[in-house]
This record gives sequence, structure tokens and C-alpha cells, in this order.
Amino acid sequence: MSVVTRTRSAVAPLRRQFVAYPVRRPTVDQVVAADRPEEPIHCLRPVAVAETAHDFVQAFPGDVLYAVKCNPDPAVLRALWDGGVRHFDCASLPEIRVVRDMFPDAAIHFMHPVKARGAIREAWARHDVRDFVLDSADELAKIRTEVAATGVPGALGLIVRIALPKGSAKLDLSGKFGAAADEAAGLLRAARGCAAMLGVSFHVGSQCLDPLAWRDALALTGQVIQASGVKLDVIDVGGGFPVAYPDQEPPPLGAFFAEIEAGFERLDLPGTRLWAEPGRALVAAGTSVVVQVQARRGDALYINDGVYGSLADAGTLGFRYPVRLIRPDGDPAAAGTIGFSLFGPTCDSADMMRGPFRLPSDVAEGDWIEIGQLGAYGGCLRTAFNGFDRARIVEVGDKPMLETPYKAGPLQIAA
Repeated sequence: MSVVTRTRSAVAPLRRQFVAYPVRRPTVDQVVAADRPEEPIHCLRPVAVAETAHDFVQAFPGDVLYAVKCNPDPAVLRALWDGGVRHFDCASLPEIRVVRDMFPDAAIHFMHPVKARGAIREAWARHDVRDFVLDSADELAKIRTEVAATGVPGALGLIVRIALPKGSAKLDLSGKFGAAADEAAGLLRAARGCAAMLGVSFHVGSQCLDPLAWRDALALTGQVIQASGVKLDVIDVGGGFPVAYPDQEPPPLGAFFAEIEAGFERLDLPGTRLWAEPGRALVAAGTSVVVQVQARRGDALYINDGVYGSLADAGTLGFRYPVRLIRPDGDPAAAGTIGFSLFGPTCDSADMMRGPFRLPSDVAEGDWIEIGQLGAYGGCLRTAFNGFDRARIVEVGDKPMLETPYKAGPLQIAA
């Protein structure tokens, strides 16, 4: 008796759950006026993404690796490429495949510290990936074994991820990956003999508002390097670079880069190169979501997107996003505003975003709300729970709801 097997995929980020939406409109307001949408609409601003990427690439003193997990939508990846991003931090084979398909000349780095053996083989042999992160002796042995098994020659790059103590970032990442300092030093010694390129990496946590976190992490990195006694080619300062939200105003990006440069110079490592892995900082402002109010109960609004859709961080992490009311018929909104909580469309009571989200006091059923700063994780964390997996995507030309506070110069994008 033969056994038939099937694979089941969750909602693929910004691919399966989005219906075709070929229309491009100058502004979000025109989208709402023309379509009166009853399903969420993701409004992508590719020019804003390209400009932000350009500014970051120009300002950072090293190579910029976009963290693909943050937003893998092909339109976003294309905008990043237009902005000058040529390196991509991938955590899985599907991410590697989409980047390689789109950009044959891109530098792809496999930055997940724990990888399937087959993923290592395919990344190396089929997609020309040469750099791999590890945080254990077992992973080092796995990488060496599987790369050798392909029979495909190449210069192996190995990056040892160092564990950091818990910090003050909005989303702590210290509990899952990273080798302790003494173990990391041993891994560097073990990897040096087989690596054509050897580096260390760390991650201070997502949405880190404190530039000194990088200073402290680089100081710890220096201790590990000294203990290892080997020469390094790369220091990867990870991601975590923050963006503004209504209740979070980070220092200028230059303050972060200044601490990174100063900390790097103190290490006195001539010939060693810096890497960074920004995600949120490059794409957060590049997408907003338009939702419709389906009911109002006091200061609670029931909308057609929620924590199982684009607004996961508003529920789990309590993020507050910029919001504004849209009334395409031009009916004036009340002058005063109040703070609202939001409920998503599913039947789960946990589908709630406490906010508060400040909107005109006369918000009513049928109104539309634009929610900004959702280019980071807003699309790729969507699920199909309760069947609320449909959304549309449209490109718009108006400015982000919150402007990027740093600029590095004009960007020219080829037509």
C-alpha cells in the first residue's frame, strides 16, 4: 500500500494571502476613495524604502546585510536593491532562494545559528552561499561535514555568534542563540584553521534605543578575540537599529554609528571589516495598513486586521503605531482626539491591541484608519487563523506617516 504524503504551508509572507492589486495610486486617500475596501490594504512606499536603504548604506562604515526575515516581499527587496543593498542576511532556504532568484549577483549570508543539514548543502552547492553563522562545536562540525559532502569547491566563511547578557531592547534576543565568551573563543580557534573568512557576530536585541549597547557588546567582543588569540576578518554588529513610534523616539542614527565606530577603533583590528544586519530600520516606514472600523463600543474599535494579521507587535509587544482617520467623502472629523484600543477580526479575545491609539473622538463604523510603521514584520507575521488571511497590496507615492530622521544625500533610482 503506497502512502501519499503532502506538505502543508502556512500563509506565505506577502505572496499567497495577498490578492492581486495592480493599480498604483499617488496617495493612500485615493486608494480608499476609489475602492472603499472592506479588507485590509497594505500600502507600500518603494521609494521611501529605497531612500532609507541608500541613507543607511552610505552612513554605515562597512557592509550592510538586510535581514530578509523582517520583510521578504519581492517589491521591498527590489526597493532595497535600488537603494544600494547588495548583501542579504538569510535565515532559511526559502529566503535564500527568493534572493538568489531576484539578484544573481547578491552576496547571501546564512545567518541562522542552527541549520538543517540539507539546507547547508543546498545553500552551498546551488545558491553559492559561502558564509555561515554558528554558536556551537556541533554546528561547526555539521557545516564542515555538509559543505565537504557537496564536493563543490569554495572559500568557507564562518561567523561565531557571541551571547550577550539581557539588555534594554524592546525585544530581548539573548535567550536563544550565542556562545558564552569562553566557548566563543574556543570556537574561533577551532574555526580559524578551516575558514577562509572568520568573524564574530552579536545581536543587542530588536528595537534597541540605547547606542551604548553596541559599545558594551563590542567591548565583550574584544575580550573574546583576545582570549582566542586568532586574527578576525569580520565583526558583525547585528541588527536592532530602532525606528520611531508614537511613544518611542530613538536618538539619531548617527549616534549609533558613532558608538560602533569608536568601539571598533578601540579594538585596534587593522584589516578587519564591519558588518551590520538592519531590518526594521530599513523597511518599517515603507508600509502602512488601511483597516476599516466594523464596530465601535465606547473607546474600543473593532477592525478588520489584528494580532493574527499585520498587528502582531501591537498585541504581543504593545507597540503603538501612528494612526489617522480617513473619510473619503470629506466629512469633517471631530477636533478632539481620545485614546482607543483595537480588537482584531478573529473570535479570539487575545486579538486585542491596547494602544492607546489616538483618533478623533467621533470615529464610527465604516470609517477607515491608516496604521503606519508596519513595513517591519507587519506582513510576514500574518496567519490564516479564522480565515482572515486576505489582504491587498498597492504601491503609493505619498510620504511615510513618520519620516526617517536621517539623510545621507540624494538617491537616483533608474526608471
